[in-house]
Amino acid sequence: MDRLSSTTLLPDALQGTRDDISEQLGVVWSQIKAPVIVPLMSIAVAVCLAMSLMLFFERVYLSIVIVLVKLFGRKPDKRYKWEPMKDDVELGSSAYPMVLVQIPMYNEKEVYQLSIGAACGLSWPSDRIIIQVLDDSTDPTIKDLVELECQRWASKGINIKYEIRNNRNGYKAGALKDGMKRSYVKQCDYVAIFDADFQPEPDFLWRTVPFLVHNPEIALVQARWKFVNSDECLMTRMQEMSLDYHFAVEQEVGSSTHAFFGFNGTAGVWRIAALNEAGGWKDRTTVEDMDLAVRASLKGWKFVYLGTLKVKNELPSTFKAYRYQQHRWSCGPANLFRKMVMEIVRNKKVSLWKKVHVIYSFFIVRKLVAHIVTFVFYCVVLPATVLVPDVEVPRWGAVYIPTIITILNAVGTPRSLHLMVFWILFENVMSLHRTKATFIGLLEGGRVNEWVVTEKLGDALKVKAATKAPKKPRFKIGERLHLLELGVGAFLFFCGCYDVAFGRNHYFIYLYVQAIAFFIVGFGYVGTFVPKS
Repeated sequence: MDRLSSTTLLPDALQGTRDDISEQLGVVWSQIKAPVIVPLMSIAVAVCLAMSLMLFFERVYLSIVIVLVKLFGRKPDKRYKWEPMKDDVELGSSAYPMVLVQIPMYNEKEVYQLSIGAACGLSWPSDRIIIQVLDDSTDPTIKDLVELECQRWASKGINIKYEIRNNRNGYKAGALKDGMKRSYVKQCDYVAIFDADFQPEPDFLWRTVPFLVHNPEIALVQARWKFVNSDECLMTRMQEMSLDYHFAVEQEVGSSTHAFFGFNGTAGVWRIAALNEAGGWKDRTTVEDMDLAVRASLKGWKFVYLGTLKVKNELPSTFKAYRYQQHRWSCGPANLFRKMVMEIVRNKKVSLWKKVHVIYSFFIVRKLVAHIVTFVFYCVVLPATVLVPDVEVPRWGAVYIPTIITILNAVGTPRSLHLMVFWILFENVMSLHRTKATFIGLLEGGRVNEWVVTEKLGDALKVKAATKAPKKPRFKIGERLHLLELGVGAFLFFCGCYDVAFGRNHYFIYLYVQAIAFFIVGFGYVGTFVPKS
């Protein structure tokens, strides 16, 4: 009996302890809620609503301008002089400018043949073009393959140069800068740049170079990207929706209104004189392309975007590759803003209106606010208001503004409108990494200069699918589990449960669905999974 009574008393003691802890936590919460939590949450909501309005007005402005551009037909060939290049009987091929084509690459085993082949297939007088392959590969086997490919094209009469370095200092910017130091580059007027997975059409130079030849104030002609693997998986469809808006709206509006936009790092042609005047390539951030574009713009140079000229390329189809890419694309601009904001303010060559556009619209709203408000508001503050019902978010801020912003973003890819809900959920998940990267860039954290080359699969996945794959693909748990996403998913799920029990705003519908999206990504079930060979 004594033993029985002791076993029955132990759970009661534990229950009492749990009750005491719950009561103590309840007392602490009630004491700090009104004087601390509610004011802080109110401030957070106000800041988030202000950022939402900034993003909303920016999207509305871009939409109005793009509609006007389409209605009034402000095409590049109407705003600038464009005439096809013509043969000159007396001068012969020397009437054509000398063009350098740079292809930077790093261990690009799957796609090097595609990019080199496409570059060598460009239509231009053979004695007025130089193909320069900048190979930073660290794998000796891949290096040999790339060199052999260059030799193969050289044997066909193509003027192709295979260039290597002893180090990878500066990554892509360092390779491009080193390539520009070669003696034969001095005779070149323009430089076209293509990443290793880009495949320009043969008429690319015929459609871009005339803008530079006939308009001495133009420094850059940028083409649009065309994604060859957008239908590979749901993740690539989501990327297509985001990038289509960037090209169809942001780049088009920037080109039409301020003759400025961020160089995309590839599929563009630069005037070498403008590139040199701007200070050349710099490796101080991971967005050397944007850095060069901003510096050239501050020198008074103009940019032209050709939305009708498309260059085929590949989207990252594994989540690991996409996450690293998004870190670089979010961290780099924030870090560049930190480094250049005062330089932009003090600049004397450009108008005040252009300065406002570059600082506020280009950097603050698109590169900072867009990432931060998406995660902080919709994945932290809004769910937290469920736990603090004294703080309310107005319906226009919680529903109407994000709905309008989403619709304005999604119209860039009409074929994917039915995927809009999935796109919202996926973008909210990715905003976690973009926000983290943005703060790393602003504060110059430990990963501020991290550069991981985006993995390209080319036809590798098709080849592996065609071969007999192992029954159980091997993968490490760490490669598939993402703790940050799982943690945010758990927080959203808890808030959803709390809203079901005590809430009155019915946020639980959104909270549960968004939590599921975080869990799916957190457990690694997104993108293409490539089995280990």
